[in-house]
Amino acid sequence: MTTRRNFIKKTGLGLAGAYFGSSLLHACTPNKQKGEGPFANIGLQIYSLRDLLGQDAKLTLETVSKIGYSHIETFGLDTTTNSFWGLSVPELKKIMTGIDLKTYSGHYDLSRYLSRHHTDKEPIEKYIETAHELGQKYVIAPVTPMDDLNNLKVEDYQYAAEQLNNAGEIAKKAGIKIGYHNHFWEFRTFANGTKGLDILIAFTEPELVAFELDIYWIEKSGFSPQSYFQKYPSRFPMWHIKDMDKNYSQPIVGKEYDSLPFDSIQNKVRFTEVGSGQIDYINISQSAKQAGLEYAFVEQDDIYMPNKFESIKKSYDYVQKFLTK
Repeated sequence: MTTRRNFIKKTGLGLAGAYFGSSLLHACTPNKQKGEGPFANIGLQIYSLRDLLGQDAKLTLETVSKIGYSHIETFGLDTTTNSFWGLSVPELKKIMTGIDLKTYSGHYDLSRYLSRHHTDKEPIEKYIETAHELGQKYVIAPVTPMDDLNNLKVEDYQYAAEQLNNAGEIAKKAGIKIGYHNHFWEFRTFANGTKGLDILIAFTEPELVAFELDIYWIEKSGFSPQSYFQKYPSRFPMWHIKDMDKNYSQPIVGKEYDSLPFDSIQNKVRFTEVGSGQIDYINISQSAKQAGLEYAFVEQDDIYMPNKFESIKKSYDYVQKFLTK
């Protein structure tokens, strides 16, 4: 385990990191119970700090809690060792209890489980067991099968929907709900005019399957979140909140892009801290009730600021100032 001094050095934060870890954080001791609702009690998809977790998971979680986040969304369960980021599930649970950090949702790899071309499915029962041990309410499939994104067919989404229903039936016995998190390719239009996300929603049972709308990716696809909240009320109890660099706001869905390799599209994608970019979160937040929102998570796939803690604090502060009621 790295020492805390080495942790600061390895993160590349230098004196700025040391300052942030002392003066700035001590000056900011937020009350996590200061308000009600999903924005006042905002969570963090901890994938945003994946590099730091690999260096010192405990310190990373402590800092997230100190900034003010009420809960995290997990990712990266190692089913062989039953651990997250080098911490066993009991160890992780103990750490989080000690710093008053909760978890209601986790991302678990279901890419083969949702694929009609794979027979070596992921252990859905193990995921549900782990989620139950952590006190989570949702087991989320973070992505579709990634083998050949440009050739996903209607039948692929129909099969994935059936699998989500099947997993939902199993999870229901443990008091857990299955969920699905979108990217941009679910908004590509098929010849019959339908889209992948619409198929998933139409073919899943609301009592078994929920959806976690990634606000960045639906906007990057050229659609408004509100249009989906209106079309499918109460189906989106979770949101991923991240912002879009204003210089990279062009949609990446349509004839010009749908056949391109994923790598060639990535250079048109750039993220920024919530409130610093293109997305009008103040307006979108007005639709929280219609969406059925229960939990919201700040997430930033890539952080470009040298101090990643400062980045997630900037997003946290914006949410508290402008989105809470």
